[in-house]
Amino acid sequence: MFAKMSKTLTRLAMAACISAVAFVAQASTELTMYYPVAVGGPLTQVVDGIIANFMKENPDIKVNAIYAGNYNDARIKALAALKSGEPAQLSVMFSIDIYELIEQDAIVAFDDIVTTDDDRAWLDSFYPTLMQNGRTGGKTWGIPFQRSTIVMYYNKDAFRAAGLDPENPPATWDELAAAGKKLTKADGSQWGVMIPSTGYPYWMFGALTMQNDQVLMNDAGNTTYFDAPATVGALEFWKDLGSKHKVMPQGTIEWGTLRQNFLEGKTAIMWHSTGNLTIVKKNANFDFGVAMLPASKRRGTPTGGGNFYIFKKTSPEERAAALKLIKFMTSPERAAEWSMKTGYMGVTPAAYETQKLQEYVEGFPYAAVARDQLEFATAELSTYETGRVRKALDDAIQAALTDAKTPAEALKEAQSTADRLLRAYR
Repeated sequence: MFAKMSKTLTRLAMAACISAVAFVAQASTELTMYYPVAVGGPLTQVVDGIIANFMKENPDIKVNAIYAGNYNDARIKALAALKSGEPAQLSVMFSIDIYELIEQDAIVAFDDIVTTDDDRAWLDSFYPTLMQNGRTGGKTWGIPFQRSTIVMYYNKDAFRAAGLDPENPPATWDELAAAGKKLTKADGSQWGVMIPSTGYPYWMFGALTMQNDQVLMNDAGNTTYFDAPATVGALEFWKDLGSKHKVMPQGTIEWGTLRQNFLEGKTAIMWHSTGNLTIVKKNANFDFGVAMLPASKRRGTPTGGGNFYIFKKTSPEERAAALKLIKFMTSPERAAEWSMKTGYMGVTPAAYETQKLQEYVEGFPYAAVARDQLEFATAELSTYETGRVRKALDDAIQAALTDAKTPAEALKEAQSTADRLLRAYR
């Protein structure tokens, strides 16, 4: 009896060992991925859900998805991990971080990882405008994921109350100023327009300069055009919305609270990321619309948001697993799901060809505004020494909006700083 029981226990123990070995073999590659959230809301749950589905389909790969704060936090934490000896294998970071990451030799080009014709076709499947912040020097360094353009949200009920056509939002700068005057209430309870000037002021400014037919930098990332006449004109218009037209609060407007100001009716129009779309849709207790940004000489917006990067300190197995994960998360079905749940755009034309997203756009046409605006979009400000160059421009914008300096003075100083920082890269 004892011998029989002993044999049974031995078999059970061996089976347990075999199961444990099989489990270890099953989860043969482990990835750590940092990702940021820039606009708030339940985006972490959406990302975690996609990751869970990936691991269910790929039991040999374990993914530790770590929410790392905003874009700046994600970059700092990812680079700190690289230096600590316990690096992440991949991360979603600012698309504009590309030059800094290349300069630090922190990332690997996707061209050096892909191995098949299907992989190479996948690299060419994204919207070309989105790839402007992912390619340089003839190589692909970043893959679009959490991508956006700036769109104009407007309160249709407020338009009706002001005698404006809610189906015809302002399409030009002049129309924006004129509508803003009708929408602004004398008691200060409702402003006509709010454009955020903290958080990412250079991003909003990139829209205004593009609308004035002026880009902020060259394709090589080593020259800026901060003091060009059209750039100065764009900042003068932004300032005039508050100081001259009186349709926007003077001074700075907070990025982080603007969405709530819009939802509470404190502004009839806001410029903000399309990444807010689903949250506004769920929380607005009034009829609202979404439109492309208005034009001066032309329509224009920079693209924005985050790309996937794979870090150089990775094994061939980790790179292959990371590539598999990124392809999964950017597949048409996942990209469509991501767009519907967040408001960020589907990053490939194929995403908008899926039945689910087609039906969603048919029922909620505003979900296609950011995609349609790509026709008029340009790359987001990205240069070598990105952080310091961007700060020089941000400081100039805020100095002009707060009347500390004239737009021309502020931008001349920003250009001088950028020239000094970028001289070595020319």
